[in-house]
Amino acid sequence: MSVLRSRDNARLRRWQRLSRNSRLRRAETRALIEGPHLLAAYLDSGGVPLAVMVSESGSARTDIEALVRRAGRAPVVIGDALFGQIADAETPTGVAAEIAIPQPRQALGASPCCAFLEGIQDAGNVGAILRSAAAFGVSDVVLGRGCADPWSPKALRAGMGGHFALRLAHSEDLADAVVRFGATLLCTVPRGGSRLDTADLRGRTGWIFGAEGQGVSQALAARAHVSVTIPMPGPSESLNVAAAAAICFYERARQLSTCAARS
Repeated sequence: MSVLRSRDNARLRRWQRLSRNSRLRRAETRALIEGPHLLAAYLDSGGVPLAVMVSESGSARTDIEALVRRAGRAPVVIGDALFGQIADAETPTGVAAEIAIPQPRQALGASPCCAFLEGIQDAGNVGAILRSAAAFGVSDVVLGRGCADPWSPKALRAGMGGHFALRLAHSEDLADAVVRFGATLLCTVPRGGSRLDTADLRGRTGWIFGAEGQGVSQALAARAHVSVTIPMPGPSESLNVAAAAAICFYERARQLSTCAARS
């Protein structure tokens, strides 16, 4: 078995940059995914990695060996110390892959449910929203200017594979994107909106979520047809944006499930 041990190897240095540099990811439409769970989720979605990397110690694990066989790529085996330089996790899990970032092909006007994210800067929140969106049947997510890169290592870890069940797009003009969506738009407000559980969420639905702290901008909130408030009997004034999004997505899924059970 040949093991890559040179810090000056061109492929290794590129993977290091790809892991850390969002501009390079955007320019090349490539990303690194790390760990057995993310690689399995990517393969389950029908993805074919461009390259697979395993650490020297990881190459002896049967679960990683099985994933490499599924990937259909001869792995690049990297010494443990060097593998840690392309891995973002504090404790590298022994396998990573370079993938082409999926590009959405469906027009927004055909999406049954879409989340529009405005200025959400925390990668963990972006990833958590994507995880909840995938779990509750949201099909599309559009990220506006100022959002954290959804293909960063932190966002990918928080997404737990949800990325690969969604169509993700970027837009420099979210106002234009919501117009192209062309259906009922909702945004959450801390108080004064309609109770979330009284809103009719059974049709084509778009959700607008804003930056941590500032919320949705006035210009974009004006595009919403309905403002909803999540009832909170406790003393907290507001919810983390990822938690609020999860509750909204769940309520829509609940209403659709109830409707299906009655029909």
